[in-house]
Amino acid sequence: MPAKIKRGDKVVVLAGKDRGKQGTVRAVINKDNRVLVEGVNIIKRHQRARQQGQASQIIEREAPIHMSNVMLIDPSNNQPTRVGFRRREDGSMVRVGKRSGEDIE
Repeated sequence: MPAKIKRGDKVVVLAGKDRGKQGTVRAVINKDNRVLVEGVNIIKRHQRARQQGQASQIIEREAPIHMSNVMLIDPSNNQPTRVGFRRREDGSMVRVGKRSGEDIE
């Protein structure tokens, strides 16, 4: 069974401090059912100086969020949609937007 959310998909955040924000999926972590969304769930990490003369710094980066907290945006109508699957004539599976009923490539 193919994945419902893939790298490069546009998604909207459903829950949490960034609810309502949209972004592109940068990475999918299947083991933990998490996704890394560009510009969403920004955390700050303090980094100590590693060498003499190097300055300490605060690094901001995205943290993964659970897949259940994001919903795919249907490319045909730019609305959030659930994802289903349909089998093509050649036997391969394709993702289908439940809202519009059209294929998602």
